[in-house]
Amino acid sequence: MSFDEATSNFLTAAAENAGDRPLWEMSAPEAREATSGLDELYGPGPEMHDARDHQVVGEDGQEFTVRVLLPSPSPTAVVVYYHGGGWVLENLAGYDTLGRQLAERSGAAVVLVEYRKAPEHPFPIPVDDAWAGLKWAEENIAERNGKVLPLIVAGDSAGANLAAVVAQRARDEGSPTLQAQILVCPVTDVDFTRDSYLAPENQTLVSLEAMKWFWDQYVPDASQRSNPAATPLNAPSLADLPPALVITAEHDVLRDEGEAYARALQEAGVQVEHHRWEGQMHTFFSMVNVLPGSAAAIDLVTERIRSFANDAAAQPDRATIAN
Repeated sequence: MSFDEATSNFLTAAAENAGDRPLWEMSAPEAREATSGLDELYGPGPEMHDARDHQVVGEDGQEFTVRVLLPSPSPTAVVVYYHGGGWVLENLAGYDTLGRQLAERSGAAVVLVEYRKAPEHPFPIPVDDAWAGLKWAEENIAERNGKVLPLIVAGDSAGANLAAVVAQRARDEGSPTLQAQILVCPVTDVDFTRDSYLAPENQTLVSLEAMKWFWDQYVPDASQRSNPAATPLNAPSLADLPPALVITAEHDVLRDEGEAYARALQEAGVQVEHHRWEGQMHTFFSMVNVLPGSAAAIDLVTERIRSFANDAAAQPDRATIAN
C-alpha cells in the first residue's frame, strides 16, 4: 500500500522546503534548529483543568522538567509519556498538543517527561531520567482523592524505547506496578539489516541514515547497544511485563523491530494488542492535527487507556490507598 494522500502531500512539501544538508550531516544543535518549527503545525491543544511544569531530580542529582496535564480534578489514570525524537530532538513544546489530546480524550492525567537529550546527555542518562520521571509520577500524581490511580507508561519512537525499558525495570525492581505499556513505533533493537530498514519506500523523515545518526548520538560506543536498557528486545526475559498496546507504521524503518518486540512479548506470555497502521510513516502518531492517521491512532490509544483504567478500577486491592 502507498502512503495516504495527506502523508504524500506532507512529504512533498517537506522535500520542497528541505535544506541543503540531510539531518545525519548536521550537528545535534543544527538538527534541533532545523526541526524546531514542526510544532507550529499542531496548533493549541484543549484546555486543561490544570497544566504545570515541575522539576524532578535525576539519579545524578541534576534536574529535568515534567509537565503534568490534568483534564479534570479526578483523573482516572496516570499516563507517563516519553516523547520521540531519537533521544536527541523534540521537547515539551512539540508534544504539548498531543499530551493535551491524550488527557482530554482518555480522562487520564498525562505526565510529559522532558528527559535530557544526547549527545550532551548520552545513554544511560535518558533512561535514568525516564525512570526518575516514572517514580516521581507514582509518588506525586498517582495518589489522588483517596485512591491509587493506575500507572501506564507510553511513548513513541525513542520515547517508546524508554517506556519499554522502564516497564522492564519496574518488573525487575518490583515497583511501581504498571497497568499497561503503550508503545508507538518503538525502537527495540539496532539491526540495520532488517527488511523495513532497507525498503526504499520507508526512507522518509526517519531513514536508515537518520537512525544510524541517532544511535551515534545516543550510544556512541556500539558495544553498549546490546544492553537491554538500550535495546529492550535483548532482555533475557520478557515474562511478567504489563499488557502492551503496540502500534507500528507500514512505511517505517522501525516497523520490523517493533513487530518483533510485540511477538516476543506475546511468546513470553504477555497480553499484547498489535496494530500496523497502513499507509503511514514513522512519525505519523505525533503529527497531531496534521495527519488523519494520527487522529485515528489517538482515538485507539485513548480508548485503550480508558479500558486499562476500568480494568484497574475493578481490582479492589488497588482501588484505595492503604491505611
